[in-house]
Amino acid sequence: MSARYFFLYFLIFPGFSIGIKAQVIDNTSTFKTLPAKAYFRFQYDNDYFTKTDEYYSQGISFEYVGPAIKTFFLARILLKPGHSESIYGIGLNIFGYTPTSILTESILYGDRPYSAELTFKTFAAATDTLHRRRISSAINIGVIGPAGLGKEIQTNIHKWTGNPVPLGWHNQIKNDIILNYQVDYEKQLAAAKGYFLLNGVGAFRAGTMEDRISAGINFMAGNFNDPYTPKLQHKKKVAYYLYGQARVHLVGYDATMQGGIFNNSSPYTITSKNIERLTFQADYGIVVNFRKLYLSYSQSFISKEFKTGKAHRWGGINIGFIL
Repeated sequence: MSARYFFLYFLIFPGFSIGIKAQVIDNTSTFKTLPAKAYFRFQYDNDYFTKTDEYYSQGISFEYVGPAIKTFFLARILLKPGHSESIYGIGLNIFGYTPTSILTESILYGDRPYSAELTFKTFAAATDTLHRRRISSAINIGVIGPAGLGKEIQTNIHKWTGNPVPLGWHNQIKNDIILNYQVDYEKQLAAAKGYFLLNGVGAFRAGTMEDRISAGINFMAGNFNDPYTPKLQHKKKVAYYLYGQARVHLVGYDATMQGGIFNNSSPYTITSKNIERLTFQADYGIVVNFRKLYLSYSQSFISKEFKTGKAHRWGGINIGFIL
């Protein structure tokens, strides 16, 4: 059984899967906590922030969190641990990936293929204030391929900013279905309440988009509301802190490089034997939360994801409004 069908089997039959990341942008971590049960958040990633234009080229995310989402039909399949304070949300994500050069119409063999994805995300984050842990879960439904609008978005942005127009999007990975489920786990290891927090983290993702198991640590340092206390007990109106995260990923499948599961007509993909199965990722940033406004700037690094590739970096801005 190939890797892609093995992981699809575990998605379809979750009773046999591991009980415990499908997207680059994920805002459910403790270090991205907004002290409210209802808010709107926007995130924009671009490797322009690190003076490159390759690989993970751009990410756009719109997110709404509110109590009413709990009744949404997709929320019923999310994890609901007992004795936890939960938030529920929905989001729209758009991601684009390109090879190391966008100035040729030809396929760059041995490089990353062009690919784009557009997904609708339903998620929940459950905080266990007694055992000081958080379990987040999400389901992503959407499409990879031209329907992901990667060509249109990148071409127009480059035109507006006076940069070279990408020429190779006609070689992108073809349309296919995205259906992915993810679970993220955080557990406090050490803390100086409101000033420092160290977590152990783990994650599991399976589906038609990405299959991966991750483990690592993250931290917050500064002045902040303890994310493991009930939101009604959050007293600080102004928070500011640094955060960092280091994770190792065990990769089973990645459709942005290998193509979709059901459509094998893509003009170019990276073969399974050329995928790096073990990758390292580091993320760090700064957050300022002033009353109802949340602002964050971050940078990320990931080791090479395929054997003929190289390490990659990108940056992102995150703006949230408490409702």
